[in-house]
Amino acid sequence: MLYFRKRIARPTVVREVERTDECITELFQLWNESVRASHHFLAEADIERLIPFVHQALRSVESLVVARHGGRLVGFIGMENRKIEMLFVSPDYFGCGFGRVLAEVAVREYGCRYVDVNVQNPQAADFYRRLGFRVFERSETDGQRNPFPLLRMELVECCNDI
Repeated sequence: MLYFRKRIARPTVVREVERTDECITELFQLWNESVRASHHFLAEADIERLIPFVHQALRSVESLVVARHGGRLVGFIGMENRKIEMLFVSPDYFGCGFGRVLAEVAVREYGCRYVDVNVQNPQAADFYRRLGFRVFERSETDGQRNPFPLLRMELVECCNDI
């Protein structure tokens, strides 16, 4: 069993949320907080350049699932073509297992088998390794051709827990 730093009840998972302007704003705010707390390799200018891509992705990603705890948005996952395109959790809930819950939904219910992870975000790479993902390729740039190397990972082992 994995140890979580905070022991609290599982979140409520809402599949295929309606993407209203209010919802997109709430998801963007969570993304912004999560990125600032976890992507320390990004400068402020890098984050600002990503904002239009994030808004577009939130509106257009094929499948979007959110996690709520006590009525509060605590995380979300976006998926397309069997790939996890985005997974973010509120910094207040880091270590609670909510990212794992969302990843389990992606694997079990949406058939996700792929994910790209920034090389400079080793916690994310370790998270996916624990779920059974392995690196099969490395890219020296991200999806917007910025100099942020990516690890392309594929699910090769599926634990009973997932």
